[in-house]
Amino acid sequence: MLQNIRDNSQGWIAKTIIGLIVVLMALTGFEAIFQAATHSQDAAKVNGQTISQNELAQAADMQRRQLMQQLGKDFDPALLEDKLLREEALKGLISRKLLLQGAEDAKFAFSEAALDQVILQTPEFQVDGKFSADRFDQVIRQMGYGRMQFREMLAEEMLIGQLRTGLAGSSFVTDQQVDAFARLEKQTRDFASLTFKADPAAVKVSDEEVKAHYEQHAKEFMSPDQVVIDYIELKKSVFFDQVKVTDEELKAQYEKEIANLAEQRHAAHILIEVNDKVTDAQAKARAEEIEQRLAKGEDFAALAKEFSQDPGSANSGGDLGFAGPGVYDPAFEDALYKLQDGQVSTPVRTEFGYHLIKLLGVQAPEVPSFASLKDKLTRDLKTPLVEQRYVDASKQLQDAAYEASDLAQPAQDLNLKVQTSAAFGREGGEGITANRAVVQAAFSEEVLEEAANSTAIELDPETTVVLRVKEHRKPEQLPLEAVASNIREHLAKEKATAELKAKADKLIAGLRDGSIAADNVHEGQGWKAYEAVTRGEDGIDPAELQALFRLGKPQAKGKPVYGSVVLRDGSLVVLQLKGVNEGATATDEEKQQIRRYLASRAGQQDFAAYRKQLEANADITRY
Repeated sequence: MLQNIRDNSQGWIAKTIIGLIVVLMALTGFEAIFQAATHSQDAAKVNGQTISQNELAQAADMQRRQLMQQLGKDFDPALLEDKLLREEALKGLISRKLLLQGAEDAKFAFSEAALDQVILQTPEFQVDGKFSADRFDQVIRQMGYGRMQFREMLAEEMLIGQLRTGLAGSSFVTDQQVDAFARLEKQTRDFASLTFKADPAAVKVSDEEVKAHYEQHAKEFMSPDQVVIDYIELKKSVFFDQVKVTDEELKAQYEKEIANLAEQRHAAHILIEVNDKVTDAQAKARAEEIEQRLAKGEDFAALAKEFSQDPGSANSGGDLGFAGPGVYDPAFEDALYKLQDGQVSTPVRTEFGYHLIKLLGVQAPEVPSFASLKDKLTRDLKTPLVEQRYVDASKQLQDAAYEASDLAQPAQDLNLKVQTSAAFGREGGEGITANRAVVQAAFSEEVLEEAANSTAIELDPETTVVLRVKEHRKPEQLPLEAVASNIREHLAKEKATAELKAKADKLIAGLRDGSIAADNVHEGQGWKAYEAVTRGEDGIDPAELQALFRLGKPQAKGKPVYGSVVLRDGSLVVLQLKGVNEGATATDEEKQQIRRYLASRAGQQDFAAYRKQLEANADITRY
């Protein structure tokens, strides 16, 4: 636990920023949903500000996808009731709207420059440790955003983060609270346990019981809302074969390429720093002394090892290796390129101090042949032409799809093929139907209900699609035969666990009143003893540990306390708490960790109370 406190108390702001970008809307549990779309109907109003039905539909869809990811691929999405999802989504949207209003009322602000820094420093937007505009576009596109939409969402998240930090930072913890928590945290317990395994296979579930459960929970057994779409896909790559470049253009580009090649110079140097302890005059005098010793024939490398204050090169005799123009300080580079092979410069002043520079060698540029560069030159020349054709074709596709009543004419105009997807639900499918923007478009009111073509959707910088719904498979009641097996398994596990619980309660009652001997074997199971178990003990189920540490302290030695807990697999553990051991006194460092943890927890509670207060005082209308 102390390690968890340590981990959770460090770098909160940085973790929050990254979490907000990657998870998106971690505070309310939903991905940001501000899309540039028409709002034909309101879902709610919060202090006069509108939440549209479109926002609500997208938030509910995002919640469904998140639940699917959490519950696993084998979970049946039909069990996720749409009404309940929409209710929870609307709660989150209202909460978010209230927090934004609270942040604005408190005059919190987040500058454009600060927003730029957050984006530039986010690892998910970097390639080889540096910000990549292409990577940024790719990531936010996969999440369904344009650049301005993403910046707007992120700015709002930063405002909410500032509000939360301000409230959390005002919390404090007393020394008594820290000491009490430390005592409980370091406490250990001695106990024994009996584990009884559930046996659902031995339990009989009648057809009548299965049918009754099916009828009582009918809404849980619905087929998912699914669509089949037709779509046309425009790929940038197809234009590369259509664009032609001449040999003359290739040769002209080749001449430009090789004109930029420059010779590499192998340099070594001796640096005498100028700093707050060494003046400019002193550094220059020292450099001149070394220059005189070189003039007398002393070895440059040996003097570099002895006197150079450049830690990166001194041990290697000042050797800096080969480099071309633009690498060194301009004064350093100017002096280096005036030297002859083996010659040493006079002292050269840069921002670091004084350098004695030696030219160790010159390497002529390697000029690649025209043939070896031809493919690259062809790509370089074709790329802007292809880009323009792709942009023009994308606009043509957008306009044609808007004007047409199906996809046949746009496909014919652009020589594309109409393709058909497999059926998929709001959680997405495979291929292009795994893309969030495609799923949102397919289930949008305009495409799903009005049977219109979608707008052009940019899946990535190389691909644009337009789609329309070919078939809408609305949710239907699944027949009993299709779900009977799952219901039977569920009921069998429930009944087996209930039988175990009844036996355990009877056993515990007997142990408490002494009618059953504590050291007996029960149904072939003997007690397994543990000593000095901590709250985070390895090898023991967390649910078992939690139940153990909830038991009250034995009143006297030899008078154990009993309890039980059902584990996730349906098995049941009977607990016999024998003793409670107080832990060692917490160190000052551990107390500081605990103080930060408790303050953070108190801050979270204050923030939750603030949200409730905002809601209590708000004028909220749900439609």
